[in-house]
Amino acid sequence: MNLFEYELPKTDSEIFSTLLTSDNVTIKRIISNTLSTSQTFVQKESEWVVVLQGCAKIEIDGVIHKLKKGDFLFIPSMKEHTLLKTKKVVVWLAIYIKEENGKD
Repeated sequence: MNLFEYELPKTDSEIFSTLLTSDNVTIKRIISNTLSTSQTFVQKESEWVVVLQGCAKIEIDGVIHKLKKGDFLFIPSMKEHTLLKTKKVVVWLAIYIKEENGKD
């Protein structure tokens, strides 16, 4: 498997592919294609995400993070965050982490 060999989603949409799952960690590749419609997320797991290709804007607590290739963020569980837009195709690697004490 290669992170950069993927099916391109339709414009203004995303494809999530699970690469690995264990007891408390899930690793996904996300392909975003020229998103212009913002998407808001609140997840039970904490998320560490890195941009492997492309550029994106994410808003967390009123702060806009402009991400480019190599930039990463940590998003705590239950923290609302909004993917505002992407420039062309963005390839992300996301690591989702469940709490050790069984708390989701």
